[in-house]
Amino acid sequence: MKIQTLVFCLLMAGTTWAQSVIHFDKTGHNFGKIKKGIHKSVIFNFDNTGAKPAVIEFANAECGCTQPEYNQNPVLKGQKGKIKVTYTAPFSGVFKKRVTVKFAGEKQVTELLIEGEVIL
Repeated sequence: MKIQTLVFCLLMAGTTWAQSVIHFDKTGHNFGKIKKGIHKSVIFNFDNTGAKPAVIEFANAECGCTQPEYNQNPVLKGQKGKIKVTYTAPFSGVFKKRVTVKFAGEKQVTELLIEGEVIL
């Protein structure tokens, strides 16, 4: 019985460790139709539900037309943080751009997606 209890506790601890402590209110945004050359921004909010402060290690966009902005100060337990993503519409047509976000101490990254259509 003691071994079963120990195995159960270890499994539960592993499940707790594997859960992300950062929760975004959304991970995608559709700008709809925007004019060429216009800058459009969206803010992605997140909550830190973990016991430790959350620090954004990096937020990388897949191209130069997409610019993530974020504060590098720690977000304490129970507090909210944000990442602002600005897209500059260089060409006409449909677009989908990703921003990869990595938090210090987290193994998995989060992908934020912006999309829309650039018109003349």
